[in-house]
Amino acid sequence: MEPSQPQSKSSLAVPIAIIVGFGLIAVAIFMTSNKQKDAVAIVPATNNDQVTEEIKIPVISGDDHVRGNPNAPIVLIEYSDYECPFCKEFHLTMSRIIDEYGASGQVAWVYRHYPLLGIHPNAGLIAQASECVAELGGNEAFWKFSDTLFDERESTEQTNMVRLPIYAEEAGVDRVAFQNCLDSQRHKASVETDMKIGFDAGISGTPHTVVMIGDERAVIDGAESYQQVKLIVDNLIRQLEGEEIIDITEAEEATTE
Repeated sequence: MEPSQPQSKSSLAVPIAIIVGFGLIAVAIFMTSNKQKDAVAIVPATNNDQVTEEIKIPVISGDDHVRGNPNAPIVLIEYSDYECPFCKEFHLTMSRIIDEYGASGQVAWVYRHYPLLGIHPNAGLIAQASECVAELGGNEAFWKFSDTLFDERESTEQTNMVRLPIYAEEAGVDRVAFQNCLDSQRHKASVETDMKIGFDAGISGTPHTVVMIGDERAVIDGAESYQQVKLIVDNLIRQLEGEEIIDITEAEEATTE
């Protein structure tokens, strides 16, 4: 399947429901199908199956790449593809979210791999490259490498594979050690594990983000705007602090006027 075509904001309905259950209020986000995401060839049989399965995502662990407080009450786990143009947009959005909320320890952003190999044949190797950087340079190097990958690539272009060792070196990793790691493909299995978990959970495109608050789960399906993600996070913080929830639908209408 070719990547889904982006649609204008005005043509998209984004109903957002506040669901009460298990003593907590969870924000459930149901985006228009194919909104600002790249799609894979095989999708779940029904939308209901997808919503049921895609919440079954493992919680944050010591193996994850985390930006922000790993013990934050609000965790956003993103399944992403380094060559997905909408992932580039959402990466910028999430970077802004962490810039605003990360220091307070309220929000954590987790990056997991979901390369769409059918339309981005290099994405799997790039994901392995990021794991090599993480192995050799740690979490901070991983995020610096990831930032560079998205920053340097034009939305409509493929990643310049020749520059991967340069990006790794800029992230603080020895270039020779990086190349040896990449050539060994020793991180191929971990990337494939992320892919299998995502596929089994019914993820049909990227970016795909699962929002976790304790045992509660919700989904952001596609590259939602910074304003919308901020509204969601603000409401979740209000929920945790026992404050009144903002009517997101009214807030969204106000931002479009």
